[in-house]
Amino acid sequence: MSALRLDGVSKRYGGRIAVDALSLVLAPGEIYALLGPNGAGKTTTVNLILGFAAADAGTIEVGGTRVDRAPLAARAKLAYLPETVMLHPALDAIENLRYFALLGGRRLGTHEARTLLTEAGLQQEAQVRRTEAYSKGMRQKVGLAIALARRAGLLLLDEPTSGLDASAANDLTRCLRTAAARGIAVLMATHDLYRVRELADRLGVLREGRLVLEQSTGSLGPAQIEALYLAELAA
Repeated sequence: MSALRLDGVSKRYGGRIAVDALSLVLAPGEIYALLGPNGAGKTTTVNLILGFAAADAGTIEVGGTRVDRAPLAARAKLAYLPETVMLHPALDAIENLRYFALLGGRRLGTHEARTLLTEAGLQQEAQVRRTEAYSKGMRQKVGLAIALARRAGLLLLDEPTSGLDASAANDLTRCLRTAAARGIAVLMATHDLYRVRELADRLGVLREGRLVLEQSTGSLGPAQIEALYLAELAA
């Protein structure tokens, strides 16, 4: 069974086509990078998968569950990491993780919370500090730990490396690779062409809501990915 399947999905906002007949399949453990300029339809695609918006045509399945027929059941099979992670500023990382996990129906012990935060790349001394002074990279790591705590089969990320320094981006890459090795499929909407080669198994390029290119990254270098991307946007 696929972790994610989109079949002919379209979405309009007024007279503008945001997503146009998009078909996409992710296998368990696969990392897929969805590329495209601002307005190409990346965030709309993520919102459709989450059930935050309803498709005008086509179907979306998460782990075999139709989003339109059972939105809550479909959402329970995925985890979402937004570009900006909002945390309770008065709580430390462990408390935030345990709190958000409880909201999702899971009761985490302190040891398990520490393990998840460490796997996400957050240093142990930072785990017991209030998050009000956290950098964006530190917030991303807590957000990733929160997502992984759901034990979902699909992880959605919207511009996950935006604003991160090289060290934080490397930590994120390592954690996502570990998640994929455990069978979690990852779909990330991104502009970061360098990380695409380093992280993704496949890439797709959206232009005006249409998937104009889909290709394995195994034989491509960063310069080739950039050339392909720019060529498709200029076509």
